[in-house]
Amino acid sequence: MNQQWQDYINIVQSVVKPALGCTEPISAAYAAAVAAQMLDAPIDRLEIRVSDNLYKNAMGVFVPGTGKIGLAIAAAVGAIGGDANAGLEVLANINAADVTKAQALIDANKVSVARHTDTNEFIFCYVKAYAGEHNAEVTISGGHTLIIDKSIDGESVYQHAVIQGCATGNVCDHVDINIASIYEFATQVNYDAIKFILQAAELNRKLAEEGMKNAYGLEIGRTIQRCIDTGMLPDGIMNQIVMMTSAASDARMGGATLPAMSNFGSGNQGIAATLPVCLIAEHYHSSEEKLARALIMSHLAAIYMKSYYPPLSAFCGNSVTSAAAAMAMVYLADGSLQQSNYAIINVLSDCSGMICDGAKSTCAMKVKTSTNSAVNGFLMAMHSQHVQKQGIVGKDVEQTIRNVGKLVSIGMSNTDATIIDIMSAQ
Repeated sequence: MNQQWQDYINIVQSVVKPALGCTEPISAAYAAAVAAQMLDAPIDRLEIRVSDNLYKNAMGVFVPGTGKIGLAIAAAVGAIGGDANAGLEVLANINAADVTKAQALIDANKVSVARHTDTNEFIFCYVKAYAGEHNAEVTISGGHTLIIDKSIDGESVYQHAVIQGCATGNVCDHVDINIASIYEFATQVNYDAIKFILQAAELNRKLAEEGMKNAYGLEIGRTIQRCIDTGMLPDGIMNQIVMMTSAASDARMGGATLPAMSNFGSGNQGIAATLPVCLIAEHYHSSEEKLARALIMSHLAAIYMKSYYPPLSAFCGNSVTSAAAAMAMVYLADGSLQQSNYAIINVLSDCSGMICDGAKSTCAMKVKTSTNSAVNGFLMAMHSQHVQKQGIVGKDVEQTIRNVGKLVSIGMSNTDATIIDIMSAQ
């Protein structure tokens, strides 16, 4: 395999990972679990400080296995029952007793959470845990599980070089990559080298089934099913895709104790990159190999497009993730590279104005919106219908992707600050 394609595989494996729960509160749970492991004693008190963007995305989302919302419970239960060696699945083995102990710490005012504004990192989390006369400090910066410093009783025991913006946002740096090369890679690389991506289909489908079976959040997936059952909506492939993708997000944001295969630090974006592709593959009776090629295309294209802007921002990343899914759906329908480009442009033109106002149950609505756009963009592209050089759409797909990156990085910085101010005042 040539080095370029190996780089692509490395990129996907570095940021497409199983994650249990929304990755922002899970980052705090992970830091707290590591601090508790360092002390190896019952935790008396916790102090948590996080960046504005991490704070925003943790305020309203359920922490899996707890039935509760927020950073305090995430960090407390992580310190008490979390697995410090499990990364984004740190809370996989917590139990009811752990949750009770964690809530007792919070009720005793032993857990404090504050915004840490003295950082340029979008992903930043600092946890200080106390046990008797000793304390441990853990600092995460640049990535949800990227520990840059660990200290015991004020003495550093571990340091990692700090590179500003070193997380997922720069994984494509110094790599020769664009949409055309992603398409070539996904369609020609040896199947055995990419079949690992099929785990995304397995994990995210289970999450969708859980969301259809039980009541989570706004029950968007289940509501669509009820409307199909009563004849209000037709039982076609388009509504099935939107229903199942929304249901997976319902379950994820509602605290289901099942992992999602995440993309670029986001479970919802992993869902949006996966399930529409899987359902279109079923519709066309695609082979397992063709599904794997479509999934690697979708996930890698999503990562590439998101590399043009910060990992956390005022922009809902499902917009570009669904654009990548539309590209992969065109491939499954035996469309051309040009039609795949059309699909991406169609989706970016349609829903790039969707804001991120924190992780919560309504994220499933945004997954629904972007997935609906993905299906429409795909169908238009298969008839060679596409937006042409207007608004943020540039002369070609690459210019359009760069325009979206510019919109988010420069144009939406004030939007992000305003959203955080609004949420903090409520």
